[in-house]
Amino acid sequence: MSRASAARRIAAAAAYGGGGIGLLGATAFGILLTEARLARRIVGGRHEPPPHADGRYGSAFVHRLGREPLLLGVLGDSTAAGQGVHRPRQTPGALLASGLAAVAERPVQLRNVALSGAQSHDLDRQVTLLVEEGERAPDVCVIMIGANDVTHGMPAARSVRLLSDAVRRLREAGCEVVVGTCPDLGTIEPVYQPLRWVARRQSRQLAAAQTIGVLEAGGRTVSLGALLGPEFEQNPRELFGPDNYHPSAEGYATAAMAVLPTLCAALGLWPEDEERPDAARREGILPVARAAAEAAAEGGTEVTAARGRWALLKHRKRRRLPSHTEATPHHVWSRATRG
Repeated sequence: MSRASAARRIAAAAAYGGGGIGLLGATAFGILLTEARLARRIVGGRHEPPPHADGRYGSAFVHRLGREPLLLGVLGDSTAAGQGVHRPRQTPGALLASGLAAVAERPVQLRNVALSGAQSHDLDRQVTLLVEEGERAPDVCVIMIGANDVTHGMPAARSVRLLSDAVRRLREAGCEVVVGTCPDLGTIEPVYQPLRWVARRQSRQLAAAQTIGVLEAGGRTVSLGALLGPEFEQNPRELFGPDNYHPSAEGYATAAMAVLPTLCAALGLWPEDEERPDAARREGILPVARAAAEAAAEGGTEVTAARGRWALLKHRKRRRLPSHTEATPHHVWSRATRG
């Protein structure tokens, strides 16, 4: 079965309330479970909480009158929270808030409700924190979710359904939504074959199905691919953190550079000529399932709904992020808001 066909089946099962689509027999699953337990002894040796980065970014634009700050919400799991780095400015939320402020030339208020270890069923709680318990709903939200669904054996159709429901709630509240789809778990160094092959297959199939579900719910996706880009496979020592599982500061910067253009495009801040597909960059209008499958195989690829069963696939030019001195937040949110 092709990845596009599998993604269509998973997304269809999600839409109609079906269960997961099994990829492995019981014997194979038992072998892989044993290998996964061995891998856990090597991976994830550090469990320090991620830095608290909520606050206002883009202080240079504070004095511009008549423009209230953009509100950026971040939801998801440990990757969205910034697990593995030590400074708030190194987290993906802070990097995206700084970059968005520089492009929009206005302050950006960051509120991150992501939770380390979260699976997709936690998104309902996180959405409630943002749209019902804040002063106003975010202008745009970034969701990074899926890795824990794969490692904990959540049925893919349920995972997609939960994500789609979260995107739909955010869209109904007036938020633009960008989803960083499930990263390629086959790039985690201490995980060996055949577990690595299965992890790659399952995470890429989930990423493709997530794209179909998100587009149907009114959002956009960016593939995080080989843990947010091919650089991870080429430079694992630099782009993985001390636990060999979460990205390092350089890894999160790579992720943010991939997501920022789509974040800006969702708010209408990207140049119009960049919105047209460029054949030289292998962009174009494709059937949704095919676009989803191609994006899952290549990090940094954006998929946006076009019309009907068609989608626009883009390989956007990455935007340079502001320097660290521009990324210092003025903290205004209480740590207690972080679920």
